[in-house]
Formats: sequence, C-alpha cells, structure tokens
Amino acid sequence: MICGVSYAFTRLSFDHELMALQKLSDVFLICFPPSLQVFPSQDPLDRADFNAVEYINTLFPTEQSLANIDEVVNKIRLKIRRLDDNIRTVVRGQTNVGQDGRQALEEAQKAIQQLFGKIKDIKDKAEKSEQMVKEITRDIKQLDHAKRHLTTSITTLNHLHMLAGGVDSLEAMTRRRQYGEVANLLQGVVNVLEHFNKYMGIPQIRQLSERVKAAQNELGQQILADFEEAFPSQGTKRPGGPSNVLRDACLVANVLDPRIKQEIIKKFIKQHLSEYLVLFQENQDVAWLDKIDRRYAWIKRQLVDYEEKYGRMFPQEWCMTERIAVEFCHVTRTELAKIMRTRAKEIEVKLLLFAIQRTTNFEGLLAKRFSGCTLADGTVKKPEVPLPSTNPFLEDEAGTETDEIVIEKSDTDKPKKPKVPDNPFHGIVSKCFEPHLYVYIESQDKNLGELIDRFVADFKAQGPPKPNVDEGGAVLPSCADLFVYYKKCMVQCSQLSTGEPMIALTTIFQKYLREYAWKILSGNLPKTTSSSGGLTITSLLKEKEGSEVAKFTLEELCLICSILSTAEYCLATTQQLEEKLKEKVDASLVERINLTGEMDTFSIVISNSIQLLVQDLDAACDPALTAMSKMQWQNVEHVGDQSPYVTSVILHIKQNVPIIRDNLASTRKYFTQFCIKFANSFIPKFINHLFKCKPISMVGAEQLLLDTHSLKMVLLDLPSIGSQVVRKAPASYTKIVVKGMTRAEMILKVVMAPHEPPVVFVDNYIKLLADCSTDTFQKILDMKGLKRSEQSSMLDLFRQRLPAPPSGAENAGSLSLSAPTPEQESSRIRKLEKLIKKRL
Repeated sequence: MICGVSYAFTRLSFDHELMALQKLSDVFLICFPPSLQVFPSQDPLDRADFNAVEYINTLFPTEQSLANIDEVVNKIRLKIRRLDDNIRTVVRGQTNVGQDGRQALEEAQKAIQQLFGKIKDIKDKAEKSEQMVKEITRDIKQLDHAKRHLTTSITTLNHLHMLAGGVDSLEAMTRRRQYGEVANLLQGVVNVLEHFNKYMGIPQIRQLSERVKAAQNELGQQILADFEEAFPSQGTKRPGGPSNVLRDACLVANVLDPRIKQEIIKKFIKQHLSEYLVLFQENQDVAWLDKIDRRYAWIKRQLVDYEEKYGRMFPQEWCMTERIAVEFCHVTRTELAKIMRTRAKEIEVKLLLFAIQRTTNFEGLLAKRFSGCTLADGTVKKPEVPLPSTNPFLEDEAGTETDEIVIEKSDTDKPKKPKVPDNPFHGIVSKCFEPHLYVYIESQDKNLGELIDRFVADFKAQGPPKPNVDEGGAVLPSCADLFVYYKKCMVQCSQLSTGEPMIALTTIFQKYLREYAWKILSGNLPKTTSSSGGLTITSLLKEKEGSEVAKFTLEELCLICSILSTAEYCLATTQQLEEKLKEKVDASLVERINLTGEMDTFSIVISNSIQLLVQDLDAACDPALTAMSKMQWQNVEHVGDQSPYVTSVILHIKQNVPIIRDNLASTRKYFTQFCIKFANSFIPKFINHLFKCKPISMVGAEQLLLDTHSLKMVLLDLPSIGSQVVRKAPASYTKIVVKGMTRAEMILKVVMAPHEPPVVFVDNYIKLLADCSTDTFQKILDMKGLKRSEQSSMLDLFRQRLPAPPSGAENAGSLSLSAPTPEQESSRIRKLEKLIKKRL
C-alpha cells in the first residue's frame, strides 16, 4: 500500500515536470523560430522539431526505467535553473546597449564630417593642378599641330610628284606598248591617285586624274585591237602561239575596267568555239544524238590544245579552261534543244538514254576537273546533298558513270561512300533533255506492264513455291525483281530530272504496285470451296489419327504464307521507296509523293492471307464440332479420356499450325495475329456448338468439361505446338483464350449444378456467368433438359433476380471489415499510462 502511494506521488511529480518542460519548449519556439539556430548544438531540447512526448519516451523506454525518475527530474530542474540564470544575466547586460549605441552614432557622424572636409580640400587642389597643366601644354599642342600639318604637306607633295611622273611614264609606255612595265606602273598610279580624291577641286589634280582615265581608255582600246589582230573573228585559222605582248596585256587588263577583261574573254572563247558551230550544224549527221560522243570528244581535244598553246598566256585566276568548257556546255544545250524540237519524232528511248548517259558522264568529268567558280548567276543550281539515311533503298549507285577519256589525273580512285555528288555542272547540258523525258516515262510504263505479265506467266508456269519449313516462308523472287527495277528507274530519272518527270514516274510506280498486289499476290491466293468433304458423324468419330486431310494442301498453305511474307516485304519496301522518292524530288514537289494507298493495298493482302489461314483451320475443325453437337450426351455413362472430336481438333491444329509457324518465321507478328484471329473465331464457335449439346446428363457435362479443359490447354500452347523450342505465348493471345474458354467451363458448371431450389440455381448462374441475357439462360435450361413449364417459372425468377447487383453484398462485407486505428494508440507514453492505471 505504501509503495503504491509513493509511486502515485512520484507520477504526479513527473507530470508536473513534463508540463514545465513543455512550457519551456513553447517559450523557446516563441522567442526563436524553429528555422533559426543560434549556436550549433546536439541537445535534443535545441532541435526545431522538439517533441516532449518523444523526448520522455527516450528517457524512459521501458517500465523498469521509471526507477530513476527522481534523478532525471532533478537534472531537468537543475538545467532549468541554469537557463534562468543565463537569461537573467543576458537581460541585465542589455540595459546599457541603447546608450552605447547613441554615443557610437555621434562619433561616426563627427568622423564623416571630418572626412568630407578633407575630400573638399583634395578636390580644390586637383582643379588648380589641372589648370596649371593646361597652361604648360598649350604651346606644346600648337607645335604638334604644326608638325602634323607639315608632315601631311610633304607626303602630299611626294605623292603629287609621283603621280605627275607616273602619268608621263604611263603615256609614253602606252605608246610603245610596253605592257609589262605598264601593268605595275598603272596599279601604282591608281593607288596614288586614290590619295587625291578629296583634292579633286584643285584644277591641276583634276587634270592629272583625267589624264589617267584617258590613258586607261587608250590602253583598253589598244589591247582589244591587239587581241583582234592576233585572233581575228573571220576565218578559223589562228597563229601558231601566243606572244609575250599579249600575256603582258592580260596583266594590264586585270588593272583596267573589268569590262575590258570580259570583252577579251568573250571574243577569245567565241573565236575558239567558232569551229564547233560549223562542224556540228543542225543539218550535219554528227549533230544528232547518236553521235553525241563526238561533241564531247571535240571539246576534250580543244581543251588539251588550249592548255598546250595558250595556257600561259592568260592569268591563272581567269580560269580560261573552265570558261571555255562552260560556254561549250551552254552552246551545246541550246543546239541540242533546237535539233530535238525539230526531230522530236525520231527520238527513241534507247537513243535518249544513250545521249543522257553520255552527257551526265561528261558533266561528271567536268566536276572532277573544274571547281565551277565561273558559272553564271544561278544558271545551274547545285543539287542539295541529302542527309545520311538508314534507308535500305539507299544502296550503292556506283557504276552508273563510266568515263571514257580522262582529262587529268585525280584522286577519285579512292573508294567513297556512294551518294549524290555535289556536282556544280549537273544539268548544265542535260537540262535540254527534260522536255523529252515523256518518251522515257512511256517506255517505263510499257516495260513495267510487260514485267508484270511475265511475272504472272512465270508463276503459272513454275507453280507455287515448294514447301520449305526449315528456312521459313520465302518471299516471291518477282518481288525483289520488281523493286530492283524500280530502283534502277528511280536512279536514272533522278539523274535526268528531279522535277515533274519524277512525279510522273511515281504515278507509274503506284499503278504497277497495285497491279502486283492484285495480279501476283491476291490473284494467286488459293480459293476456298464450299464442299464439306462428305464426312459423316459416324466416320468422324471412328477415324484414326492421321487419316484426315486439311482442306488446303501443304503446298497451298506454304503458298499463302509465302504471299503473306511477300506482301509484308512489299509493304516495308514501299515505305522505303516513298522516302527515297521524297529525297530525290525537288522540295516543292515532296507533298505530291504519297504511296499510302499502295501500302494499304499490301496490308489488305496480308489481312486476306491471315484470314484464309484462319478459315482453313477453322473449317477443318467444323466437322469435329458438328460431331460434338450431334452426340447423345444424356446417354454417357462414365467419364473417360478426351472425346474423339477433341482428338480430331488437336490433330488438325498439330497438322496446320507448325507449318504456318515455320513458314512465317520471318514475320512473327503476323503469326501472332493468326493465332489471335483463330482463337477469336474458334472459341465463340465452340461455345455455340456447346449450346447445341442438349440434353446433357451430369456425367455428360463432366465429360464435356474435361474436353473443354483439354481444348483450353491445347489453345494456350497453340503458338509453340509441335515446336522443339517452347516459347511463352503472347499475353494478348493468352488473355483471349483464358477469357473465352473460362466462359465455356462456367457454362458447363452451371449445367452441372442442380436446378432445385430455383433461387440458388439462378443466383449461381448470375454469379458464374454474369450474363443478363435471357437467351443464354434459355439455352442453359435447354441443355439441362427441363420442360417448358419448368423453364417458364425459371425465366420469371431469372428476370426478378436480375436487378440485384451480383457483387453488392461482397462489397458491403469488405467495407465493414475495415476499422481505422488512431495514431495515438501507437504512442508508447499512452500505452504506459494505460498500464499504470490498470495496475493501480
């Protein structure tokens, strides 16, 4: 009794200390916010998230620890007294702070006033010093200006002396045709004259400037006359070689008006190509396309002749060799366009392609030899280099250009990654062929039509591809031949033009892609027949394993799979073809290239092929399902192994599915589609035939349930049935099979359930099937063999029980089981208090 009273007093004292400790914590929180930590401390009382209850729990973790409660209370009281003493000392120490602050402020103000006075004195002294410096340097500035003006005057007089002497020498050298000395002197005179641009108001300076311009004009006319004399425009014979005078004259022309240089270049090139215009006149035989090589051979010889005779006469920066070649290209394009307009009816495809091939080869040769720096403004547009692509249609296009004559050695022998070259000369001559490319397009239309007809004839002659279950379904060879021909046409046409002809060629591609899809692929799919094969129920039930043959033969199944694989290849390659065509065509025409319709056509072929495979296997299983519905299930006396119709279905699946899987090894996604479509077709059909099995006895229902489970296991294993490598079936397929076959099992379980009492039977049906259809319920009653009167009462009861939610009671029960538990019950201090109260 004494111990209990002592413990009660101890507990009351402890509660008092707890309240004091909590108040002390509240005071700390008021004075200092939790986020403020004045000094670093490891004391739990100094923590921002201090909790008195948790602190006491750490002091007294167990009931036995309450034995030293007095010692803990004394320590806390001692700590409180120390804190009170510290606070008292700090508060007393702050009484004189205000007076000390005012005194410090007054001293700071006095110091600022003294500093301001010193700064003012320094500023006044600086102004006086600046004034003294200005007075001292005034005379020095005047001397500097005088020196600068004198230096400028001397320099100007020297320039004037040089200009006057240079003009006199220039006039004398011009009369003597000393072009070598004139070239350097003229450039110096022009540079010196630029210094006198601001003195043109002085008559003497203006007179010297006019003399320089007159000398320049005289030099220009004199040089043109010298070139006209050396290279007369009449006749085709030229002197044996250039003179040093003309070489120096070209150097002078570089300094003169650029029009003089252009005139020299124009007259020389015109005289140089005059023979070409005579040899290849429109009425000459060599002017026609079949002898276009002679044009290019002629210019190659002329360029070699120019390099030997006149290569040193013209400055290298004039690029005369390239200018001659470019002018030749412009003249050739004009002449070819004129003669092709005149003789348009004589243009044939082979002749046109021959001329284009030789022309593009020549343009490529020019690109290797020259840089294209002399091309006129926008006459030839440089093709854009396409970005690197992973498109498999981007194969090497090398070998399309064969250079017959090499003008100069280059490092083009190194292997390069084939792509469209950055050829500035592309189209400089071949543009003239673009208006006549309709001949090429019409020819490709004809060739592709003949190619499709040949594919059809070859297929009929050779028959379907042989079964090859080891390597998977093979793509028809004609497919690869078609796209190889497409690529060849596309490359040829892109070299000729990237404009409207490419759009016309795309239209031709679209036409024959559709024809290939319908004539070669869809047209060769095996046709289904409506005959059932004459199988009877008795013969089906008595047949042995392996005695039945599928509706499609092995060759026909392989053919369907081959057509499916070919259609898938065509679909992917058509998409790549569209991307490649968009790369080749001009940017403004990209939107007009769209092969979506053709890709949809191949998708339809794929869908039809899968549907044929599903229909074949589905139709092979139909006699077995019919036999199941015709059996007398009320006469079944005992449950045995799986029924013969199940064995028949499994036999057909094992015959067809491995063949289809192996032939679709390269297109696994379409084999998965086949499995899903077959499951979606077979399972509803199986359930419909299940409803036709009536009446069913209890033993018969058990046998059907066993058969249904066997079929379920076979269907789950369908993707890997008969395969040495067992793979997990796709989740999407497994979900369909489990859902459908589970429904069939639930139907049989409902049939097996007793129909008395009716309420339990109806509730059991709703729970297992969750089907609110009265037709389904009616079929269940028919399977049980109930009379019409019993069915009528059952249907009425079923309609009455429908409004009740099937899972409402379960949900309510689950809600009632959950009861919230307050967090305070988990606190150790509260549990300790409850324990103490119980003991007291």
